[in-house]
Amino acid sequence: MNLLTITATTNTARTGQLNLPHGPVETPVFMPVGTVGAMKAINHEQIEEIGYKLILGNTYHLYLRPGLEQLKAEGGLHKFSTWQGNFLTDSGGFQFFSLAPFRKFTADGVKFRSHLDGSYHFFSPELAIQAQQIIGSDIMMQLDVCTPPDAGEKKALDGLIKTTAWAKRCKTEWLKGREAGHQGALFGIAQGNFYKDLRKRSAAELAELDLPGYAIGGLSVGETKAQFADFLAFQTPLLPYDKPKYVMGIGTPDYILEAIELGIDMFDCVYPTRVARNGSVMTKDGLLALKGERFKGDHNPIEEGCSCTACRRYSRSYLRHLVKAGEINALTLLTEHNLTFMYRFIAECRQAIKEGSFANYKAEFLTRYYRD
Repeated sequence: MNLLTITATTNTARTGQLNLPHGPVETPVFMPVGTVGAMKAINHEQIEEIGYKLILGNTYHLYLRPGLEQLKAEGGLHKFSTWQGNFLTDSGGFQFFSLAPFRKFTADGVKFRSHLDGSYHFFSPELAIQAQQIIGSDIMMQLDVCTPPDAGEKKALDGLIKTTAWAKRCKTEWLKGREAGHQGALFGIAQGNFYKDLRKRSAAELAELDLPGYAIGGLSVGETKAQFADFLAFQTPLLPYDKPKYVMGIGTPDYILEAIELGIDMFDCVYPTRVARNGSVMTKDGLLALKGERFKGDHNPIEEGCSCTACRRYSRSYLRHLVKAGEINALTLLTEHNLTFMYRFIAECRQAIKEGSFANYKAEFLTRYYRD
C-alpha cells in the first residue's frame, strides 16, 4: 500500500502526505499524545480547531481501561471518543520497557502485571494487532522489545531477534485483518540499541518485510543528545526511502529539527502538554515558566500573533495568576497554546522545505529559541 506521497525535498528533509483512512495528513507531522483516547486538559474539538488530524493513543492503556470488550461494543475508539481524525496506536512496547518491574519477555510475547490493579496479562504479537484493530487504529505499531541505553550487546541482540520475529507475526495477523476489512496500516519498529551493526541488521530485516511504514525505536530513552543524533543519522537512510519514517518520543524543537533534517516524517511526545500542566509555555523565544516573578504585571500575550485562546484574550500576568492560584482553567489555556505553537512550528518546517530554505530556518529558529 502507498501510504506516503513525497511532494518536496531539501537535501534529505522532505514534506508530503500520509494517505490514511480518516483523511490525509501533511508531513512532517507532530502527533499530540492522547494515551487513553483523550489528551489531558484539552478536548477533541479544540484539537480539531488547531488543525491536528492525527493523534496518538496507547494500546496498553486502552487494553486495560476501558478494555477491548467495551471498545468493541462501542464500535472502536473513533466512535467512542468522537475523534474525527486519525489515530496512531503504540503497541505497548515502550510501556513494557518503562514498567520493567511488572513484565517478563518470552519468545511468544510479554507477561505483565497491570499497573492499575496488579492483575496478570499476556500480550502476544497477534493480540497486539487484534487489539489495535478493535481500537480502529489508522496506524498500528508492531509489538517490539525496547532495551535501555546501558544494555549490553547480548541483551540488545536478543531484543532485536524478538522484535524481528514479532514483526513477522504482526504482519501475518495484520494481513488477516486486512482480508476482514480492517483498514489500518502496520509499522515496523527498528531496534538495535546503541550498536551500529545491530541497527543495520534490524533495518535490513524489517525492510525485507515491506511494511507500510517504519519507526526508529530505542532512541530518546536516556542517551545523550549526541548519541541520539549519531544513531538516527545512521539508521534512517537504511530504511526504505518511499515509506514513512517515525521517531518515537521526541517533542522539543532541537530534536524535531534534527529528525526532520534527516528525513523523518513523524514524531510524538507528551512534552508540550506536560510542561503546560507545569505552568510553562513554548514561544519562539524559548520556554517561559509563567510562575516567574518577572511575569507579574506583564500585560503582553504569551506570544504576539498566536491564535490560541490564551494569546487572543489574556495577558501573561493574568495567566501567571491562574497558574499560581492552581486554577484548572490555566492547564487548558496553556495546553492549547503549546499545541498551537507546535502545530505552527511544524507547518513552518514544511514551508521551509518547500522553499528550499530548511537549513536556514533550522539555524535561525534554534538560535532564537535557545538564546537564553
